[in-house]
Amino acid sequence: MSSTHTENESPTVDTPQAAAAAAASDGRPPIIADRRPSLLWVQTADLNLILDAATWLTTAQALRENGWDVFLVQPTSDGAQMAIRDGMLLVPKPATYFLGQVFFHWSIMRWLSQRDDIDVVMFHEMSSVMLLPARLRYILSSRRRPLFIMDVRTLFMDAVTPRVRDRLRGYYYRYTHRLAELWVDGYTVITEQMASALSIRPDRLFGAWPSGVDPSAFHLASEMRRWSTGNEPIRLVYIGTLRRERNLSGLCRAVLEGNTQGMNFQLSIVGSGDEQAELEALASTTSGVVSVGPPVPHHEVWRVLANAHVGVLPFPDELKFRVSSPIKLFEYMAAGMPILATRVVCHTDVVGQDPYVFWAETADQAALVDALRQVWNRRDTLSALGREATDAATRWTWRSSAAKMQRALEHALSTKKIRS
Repeated sequence: MSSTHTENESPTVDTPQAAAAAAASDGRPPIIADRRPSLLWVQTADLNLILDAATWLTTAQALRENGWDVFLVQPTSDGAQMAIRDGMLLVPKPATYFLGQVFFHWSIMRWLSQRDDIDVVMFHEMSSVMLLPARLRYILSSRRRPLFIMDVRTLFMDAVTPRVRDRLRGYYYRYTHRLAELWVDGYTVITEQMASALSIRPDRLFGAWPSGVDPSAFHLASEMRRWSTGNEPIRLVYIGTLRRERNLSGLCRAVLEGNTQGMNFQLSIVGSGDEQAELEALASTTSGVVSVGPPVPHHEVWRVLANAHVGVLPFPDELKFRVSSPIKLFEYMAAGMPILATRVVCHTDVVGQDPYVFWAETADQAALVDALRQVWNRRDTLSALGREATDAATRWTWRSSAAKMQRALEHALSTKKIRS
């Protein structure tokens, strides 16, 4: 997925030095002098807890190794002091709903106001409204300002039975996109399908960078796994967010139906979300065929996958899934597992021609049972298919994703004029 630019734009600049020369050539203040380019990356989740922490941690480290200074924001407990540690900007975040976000972003803006060496501020939807005052401050000053780039990685999903807080959150996310269009310098996205879904103009799209995986973090899963033999149960796993939109109840019912037809599957679901209680209630009626467990830290995900044989992605063919790049697809592959997946473009674009995938043509129960039957009939080949998946994962590393992000950021620095 390459950076997108129009016919009249400058070509992508591949080095920080070239970006500096491009800036000087049209009268702008130098963006990069004799120093490393710098990125303030604002994200609001506790990276010690979330399953997709590698999106930020591993990519930021790869950017550092490629010549960037990256200050990755990590929320800390209320009362702690702001500090920089190992490239992380530790920022206190009170637990109070919304007001905690306001204080958290105010602290980031205060830190930014004291720095003249930040070239890019990258953030996500939650920060779009909160960081606008930082942009306004530069309008009132003569200081060289950084680029403000919004990175979009998910489409907001409305809850099936929304609470008041869910409705307010939905209004907020929809508003952030309209507001961002008025003030950000441009966008990066998870896939080009996402850019199309949000109608981002080509001249405001700096590039797309998908999810990936660090294969070294999952290789022990392959070494520790014991494959089933004969008619022993095949262990399926889903790890991620537990939301009704993800068709997990349908997956459970398909597994139970498959077992009534002479197959033998067990399904482990790991994560949290608004369907968790419903899934736990369903699992309690299955005599252990289905189990639901809590989220685990990202560095423990490989252990969960080591105890499974096939990774499952049962998503329906809907827009919010078509535009995604599911991290768990790559982690299943790196852990040496075949995959059962629905035919959604976010899956077929990555592994559409690969032999280790068992396809459900749709997300309904009958199609999932048909895919389970394919797995059962080829159960003697699962180990070999898992090795093929491991080999394929090397094409989808976080380092590769970081290279795409770097090209997008340098493209932004080389083509976007900075006006205070």
